Amino acid sequence: MLNRLIVRNYALIRDLELTFDRGLTIITGETGAGKSIILGALGLILGNRADIAALLDKTEKCMVEGHFDITGRNYEDFFKDNDLDFDYHTVMRREISPSGRSRAFINDTPVTLDLMKELGSSLIDIHSQHETLMVGNNRFQLGILDSFAGHNGLLTDYSHEYARYREIEKEYRRLSEQSSKNGDDLEYYTFQLKQLEEAAIVAGEEHDLHAENEILSHAAEIHDALSFSASTITGDEQSLVRALYDVRRKMESIATFYPAAGEFLKRLEPVTIELNDMGNEMESLAGSVEADPARLEKVTGRIDLLFSLMQKHRVETSEELIELRSTFRKKSDELSRSDERLGELETELDRSVDHLTQYASMISANRGEATGEVEKEMTSLLKQLGMPNARFGVKLTMLETFGPSGRDHADFLFTANRQVAPESLGRIASGGELSRVMLSLKSLLSDNRSLPTIFFDEIDAGVSGETAAMVGDILSGMGQKMQVINITHLPQVAALGACHYFVYKEDDGDSTITRLKLLTEGERLKEIARLLSGAEITEASLQNARELMRSR
Repeated sequence: MLNRLIVRNYALIRDLELTFDRGLTIITGETGAGKSIILGALGLILGNRADIAALLDKTEKCMVEGHFDITGRNYEDFFKDNDLDFDYHTVMRREISPSGRSRAFINDTPVTLDLMKELGSSLIDIHSQHETLMVGNNRFQLGILDSFAGHNGLLTDYSHEYARYREIEKEYRRLSEQSSKNGDDLEYYTFQLKQLEEAAIVAGEEHDLHAENEILSHAAEIHDALSFSASTITGDEQSLVRALYDVRRKMESIATFYPAAGEFLKRLEPVTIELNDMGNEMESLAGSVEADPARLEKVTGRIDLLFSLMQKHRVETSEELIELRSTFRKKSDELSRSDERLGELETELDRSVDHLTQYASMISANRGEATGEVEKEMTSLLKQLGMPNARFGVKLTMLETFGPSGRDHADFLFTANRQVAPESLGRIASGGELSRVMLSLKSLLSDNRSLPTIFFDEIDAGVSGETAAMVGDILSGMGQKMQVINITHLPQVAALGACHYFVYKEDDGDSTITRLKLLTEGERLKEIARLLSGAEITEASLQNARELMRSR
C-alpha cells in the first residue's frame, strides 16, 4: 500500500507531500490544475523514463519518493535475490539531476530502472486514459483470463520452456544458415591444420635451428680455430701452459728471499689451471665439430619450412604458429560437429515443442473454462453501469505458433445494443463505453489479483448521471479490498471517497505552481457542490452535495 508520496521540482510541482490511507482516495481539481502531473511523478518511481524537461527548476535536481507498506506481501525472497535491504516500510526513490542523469533507489540501495519497474508493477497499477485504448490488446486480454484461471505456476513453467525453445531455435537457425558454407570452411581449416600438424612445430625451435645452422655452415673454420687454440695453450713444449710452468719454477727459486715472488706464485696458480682447462675443453670441442652436409641440409630445410609457414600465416614466431594450429583444430572440430549438433538440436526442439504443446494445451483449457465466468461477470457489471443491453463475449483462437504466453489469441467481443451482434471491442465501443468496460475489467482483476494499490486517471470519463453513481459504487467496492486512488470530475464518484485531495494552481513570483490540499468535510462539501454546478456554488448544489455525501 502507498503510504506517502513526496515530489520535489517536478513539472509544476515545487514541493509536495501526500499521505494516503486504505480505501478510496479522491483527487479533484479544475481542468489544467495538474492532476495528471501526480500520475507522472508516481510513474517515475515505477521505472518510467524521464529527462530534464521534467524539472521545474533546471538548476536543481528532481526527486520523487514513494513510501510503501509491504507487510504480508511475501517480498523477502525478492529483496534477498536482488541484494536489497528488506523492510516492511519500503522506500522507492528516483532522482533526476540538472545534467539529465537519472538514479533509482530501493531502500537507499542504487538499482536499475528494470528492477524498480519489476517491484513497482507488483505494488501499484496505474491506469491512465491511454491504457483504456489498450483494452483491445491481446496480451492484456489474455492477462484478464489468466487472472481468473489462476494458473500462474503453469504460466511460469511455460515461460521458462518457451525461453529455452527460443534459444534452441536460435542456435538451430544459425547452424542451418551456416551449413551451406560449412563444407568449404571445413576443407580449408582441415588443410591448414594438416599442414601445421605435419610440421610438428616446437615452441622456440627456430632460434636453436639458426644457431645449429651457423655451426654446421662453418664447421671447418670452427674445428681449425679450436684445434690451433688448444695446441697453443696445452699442446707441446712451446705451449702457454708449459711456459707458465717455467715461470712458476723461476718464482719458486727466489721466493725464499724475495717475498713478492710468493704473491706471483699465488696468482699464477689459478691462471695456469684456467688455461689448462680451457685448452682441454677446446680440444674436446674440436673433436665434436665435424662437417655434416646431410645434417646441414636438413636444418636448412627445416628453417625454410618454418619461414614459409610464418610468411603464409603472417606471424613471426613458432609460438604464434602453434596458437594458430590450435585455432584451426578448434574450428575444424566445430565444423565437423555442426551436422551432429544440428541433429542434437532437432531432437531438443522436438522435445521442447512437446513440452510447450502440453503446457499450452492446459493453459488454453484453463482459459476456455475462465471465459464463461468472465463473460458472465462482465455482462453483469456493464449492466450495472447503465448498459442494460450490453453483451460481453470472449473468443479464443488457437494460433499456429507458440507465443510468450501460449498459443491463444483472445478477442473481447462487445455490444451495447440488443439488435447489434457483439464485435471486437476496439472496433465497436465508444470512448465512454471503453471506460466502463475497462473499469469493469479492473474491478474483476481486483478480486483475482493481490495487487495492493490501483491508481485511476479519470476511469469514469464519458459517464454521467445514474451511471456515474454506479461507477462510484464499483470504485468504492474496490476500495474495500484494496487501496484505490482516483482522479475524477464526477461529483457522484468524489462523494464516495474516504479522503479527498483538491489540486489547484497558485502563482508564485514568475511561475505557476501546482499544489494539493487535503479537504476537510466542509471543504469537501463545497468542492462536490462545485463539481455539480460549476464555479458558482448554489444552495441547491450544496444540498445535492450533502445528499451525495450521506450515501457514503
